[in-house]
Amino acid sequence: MGHDANHSEHHIISFDILRNVCLALLVLTVLTVFTAKFIHLGVLAAPVAFLIAFVKAMLVMMYFMGLKYDTRGNQIIFSLGFFFLAVLAFFCVLDIWTRVSVQDIL
Repeated sequence: MGHDANHSEHHIISFDILRNVCLALLVLTVLTVFTAKFIHLGVLAAPVAFLIAFVKAMLVMMYFMGLKYDTRGNQIIFSLGFFFLAVLAFFCVLDIWTRVSVQDIL
């Protein structure tokens, strides 16, 4: 059989890397719970939680889903998904910020 240029070879990730990523995910989960329960961040609580969730999602996608070693096309497709999610979130926040509050009317 000939080698097809459209197919990439499967990359084997070592157990040590997967173990370290798993430990990092567990530590980040504990950090999320700790900050939510014991540290009052006020308006920064949601951005900090989203930042931790973003880092955890990137670790899962890069190592457990294998995107770190995948083709550039698949990496771009996943990146575009996050880009459009950010655009959606931006317009939702913009809509909320530009609404007239009930207190302003009364």
